Amino acid sequence: MTTIIIKKVKKAAHAHHGGAWKIAYADFVTAMMAFFLLMWLISMTTQEQKNGLAEYFAPSASSPATSGAGGMLYGTALDTSGNKASTPRDAGRGSAEPEDKARATSPGRASDRDASRPAASVQADFSAIASLRQALQTLPDIAELSHNIVIEPTKEGVNVSLVDEDGRSMFREGSIDPYDRTRRVLQALAPALRQLPNRLSITGHTAAARPGSARAVEPWNLTAGRALAVREILSGAGVPNDNFTSVVGRADTEPVFPDNPYLAPNRRVTITLLHANPPAPPNLFR
Repeated sequence: MTTIIIKKVKKAAHAHHGGAWKIAYADFVTAMMAFFLLMWLISMTTQEQKNGLAEYFAPSASSPATSGAGGMLYGTALDTSGNKASTPRDAGRGSAEPEDKARATSPGRASDRDASRPAASVQADFSAIASLRQALQTLPDIAELSHNIVIEPTKEGVNVSLVDEDGRSMFREGSIDPYDRTRRVLQALAPALRQLPNRLSITGHTAAARPGSARAVEPWNLTAGRALAVREILSGAGVPNDNFTSVVGRADTEPVFPDNPYLAPNRRVTITLLHANPPAPPNLFR
């Protein structure tokens, strides 16, 4: 008698792969699209525009409180290591709290300022900043001066500020006479300022006098005299007189840190590269 044996083979079910591959593929396609978009942008921009964009997106380092000025002017630090976002000064040079408040209430922050301006105007600011930074790289002691120089875009244009910090001033105490380092900075900036199309406004500021201390020079005369000294140095270095629109002193009426008007960074002279006024409509006066 023949025995019939029936052998049943059970097939194991394949593991469920899920949709992970779809996510990986979508990431790959997004990355490739971003890559080709980047290649297109690079091919469509000039070298000057590339420099401006590189300055804008450069990684921030600790500092002006560094805004170039050691940071308190919430601008861009002029340091050989690259851009520096404004941060509070170290504990040895004052409390961080007033600097944080100053930056928080800073007029013309990039997010608000650039949103309402034409892209060409924003790009012109970046190009001007790149040109000014490049001009200052020729100074042998730029690293030491990085906390004293602030370059930042504002609603009015681009500000270049020469700022005092504790232990290092740009002008002799109580005097309108600049130090040699200040003169060298201005002379290095002059060729770039001469080539840029912007008109220039120069404004002097000083810190408030502490209670009970006597001033050697009246603050209005001091700040106006320092602003005039800056104009004379730039003019002597080749910047045409027609490029200047105003030279004024503000005394201690516009401190960078209103909560602490005695801080050294409140002493500064600012050169503003003004935006060109938009042309008036042809029928405005008809």
